[in-house]
Amino acid sequence: MHTINDLITVLQSIAPLSLAAAWDNVGLLLGDPLGPVKRVMTCLTVTPESVAEAVEAQVQLIVSHHPVLFRSTKKLTTATPEGRLLLNLVQAGIAVYSAHTSFDNCAGGINDILAQKLELSSISPLRQLDGERSCKIVVFVPDKDLAKVSDAMFMAGAGHIGQYRECSFRLSGLGTFYGGEGSNPTIGEKGRREEVAECRLEVLCPDALVDRVVSAMRSAHSYEEPAYDVYPLRPERAKVGEGRIGSLSAPLPLGQFAERVKQILKASTVQIVGSEGKAVQRVAIACGAAGEFLTDAKAQQADVFLTGEARFHDCLAAHAQQIAMVLAGHYASERVGLEVLAERLQTQFPDLQIWASRRESDPLATL
Repeated sequence: MHTINDLITVLQSIAPLSLAAAWDNVGLLLGDPLGPVKRVMTCLTVTPESVAEAVEAQVQLIVSHHPVLFRSTKKLTTATPEGRLLLNLVQAGIAVYSAHTSFDNCAGGINDILAQKLELSSISPLRQLDGERSCKIVVFVPDKDLAKVSDAMFMAGAGHIGQYRECSFRLSGLGTFYGGEGSNPTIGEKGRREEVAECRLEVLCPDALVDRVVSAMRSAHSYEEPAYDVYPLRPERAKVGEGRIGSLSAPLPLGQFAERVKQILKASTVQIVGSEGKAVQRVAIACGAAGEFLTDAKAQQADVFLTGEARFHDCLAAHAQQIAMVLAGHYASERVGLEVLAERLQTQFPDLQIWASRRESDPLATL
């Protein structure tokens, strides 16, 4: 039987939480990570329609793009729409996980998916991210505790290196300790020096998860006072970043490019800034509401900037800087990613039922 934590482990290997924007709220936002799971539904947003679908289908986990509980909540009652949604989920035993900007930014995430569907070449980040801040946790474990302690640390989020998980280094040695009068040693007796066969266990851990991983280690460890060290590591230059930029194989008129976007994303409508006949080849992409990336598109000499939605003044700025824009709609620019994510998870967990919400739709309609 799979647990929700099994799904979380895979989701975090696909979209490491360290890639999320500092203002974002990502990860497991509702539910028990140790709960069993048989049915999983992805969706762009937790809405009354998607919640009703999940409840009727007896889903145990919703993987939504946009977070629930995005802002601080002081009350959780039926008096508010958010309260009613969350209480329905709690009563049905449905957990909610959100990857949001970590899935926007990761390799193979939404921006990459858009670039690939548009058949761009020489794809690279539109805005470079700072390297991930991480630590190495070293703990000394008696042989009998090794599996239990390492599993607890992995479950808490340690041990990820790129596309690999449960990574560690283990070295056998001899530990000594002398328990004082107030001690209660698990092995041996107080008042004399003991020697114990131990293993030096090393794991990498994102800086943000150190407290959680250490707490999990201490809970799984049999020693009254486990010996451990936390070493901060120098961040590497990030291999991914926010948004994407690449090139079409040949220039296209803006109007034809916009029509291609509309068909690929199944958008009901698209808006453009610029002349329909303007030739575009170098394409900048940032899904969702991403007008703030216009400066990056200009700096990287993009001909056209594709996003979901942008403010009126961002459109004026694009016009003044002679950068074309294609606005595909917030929903259309991101929904495709949740469909692909459902397919990936189904491949990873063939014995589970996993699908993208069938009732979710764009709240905006074109008359």
